[in-house]
Amino acid sequence: MLPIAIIFAAAFLIALAVTPLAIWLAPKIGALDIPKDDRRMHTKAMPRLGGLAIYMGTMLSVIFFLPVEFNEQIRGIGIGATLIFVMGVVDDIKGLSAKVKLVGQILSAVILYYSSVQISFVTNPFNGELILFPAAVSLIVTVLWVVGISNTINLIDGLDGLAGGVSFIATVTIAYIAYIHGRYEITMAFMAIAGSCLGFLPFNFHPAKIFMGDAGALFLGFLIASISVMSPMKSATLIATILPVFVLALPIFDTAFAILRRHRAGQPIMQADKGHLHHRIMAVGMGQKRSVLTLYAISGVMGVASILISRDLFVDAMLLILAAGTLVYVFMKDQGIGRPFKENRISEEGKETSSKE
Repeated sequence: MLPIAIIFAAAFLIALAVTPLAIWLAPKIGALDIPKDDRRMHTKAMPRLGGLAIYMGTMLSVIFFLPVEFNEQIRGIGIGATLIFVMGVVDDIKGLSAKVKLVGQILSAVILYYSSVQISFVTNPFNGELILFPAAVSLIVTVLWVVGISNTINLIDGLDGLAGGVSFIATVTIAYIAYIHGRYEITMAFMAIAGSCLGFLPFNFHPAKIFMGDAGALFLGFLIASISVMSPMKSATLIATILPVFVLALPIFDTAFAILRRHRAGQPIMQADKGHLHHRIMAVGMGQKRSVLTLYAISGVMGVASILISRDLFVDAMLLILAAGTLVYVFMKDQGIGRPFKENRISEEGKETSSKE
């Protein structure tokens, strides 16, 4: 437990120390989120270089405190994560088209695949046997998984502290599942990510002083997706292919619903809008903090359900999933959702909201 605590504390302290530096640096290099349309609820330019703190906290703590040999897989994850982080920083400063970002994400996923970080099989749920994928299918599945999870974190980065908090809950959950399955190196890697998220949150929670930007959101999504599939052991197949879906159920659902919503409206699927779950909860009348804490709770319930599934407690897990699904359904179907809400809503403290999207 001591090495796990050390790597978590190191990541936390590094992110906590680097975030003020990122706040100072962001306006000097043009990494600002300027409200240019009615999607954004903040009314002034906000630094969006928080990804630097998350990147530094995670990478430095892993380099210095992860007690494993830096093999092909770890190098591939490091290269891919750095590539997607750099691309995110460029996007936060200058802005990149959706196609360019997609190409960068695919390239990072391909680097993973050729570093032996790949989804090469699934487990037959009926007899426990492995179903092996041909090389081409494995490549496609790996790319879709990495790109998909990377974008789910990015798409929920719409309220102060939401993406960072959900990522913290997800990484702690997967770390615990890896721990009880004896995968201590995976536990430590996820705890490094969790520590970085927690170190960043004091500056990102409402009222936010900085946003994580695409650099932070894509970096987090990429790491969660890639480390989840790092182990080829049969005992870890559940962790690699099923449980991350439950842990990340909230952002995955929100992404899928956004794609369906935009397709039905005849809009490009990458076009931003105000139909995300966090927007709908705000429309019901909740303030920023209540909305974010509600989504934390839903993510936490799904995290506990994932742990129960990993212990073969399926009935208990399904009850929790049903409870979380009911909450989501209520918010999606509430009659108050149709009412417009003010972007400059006054929070409980009497201050203007300052969320990113």
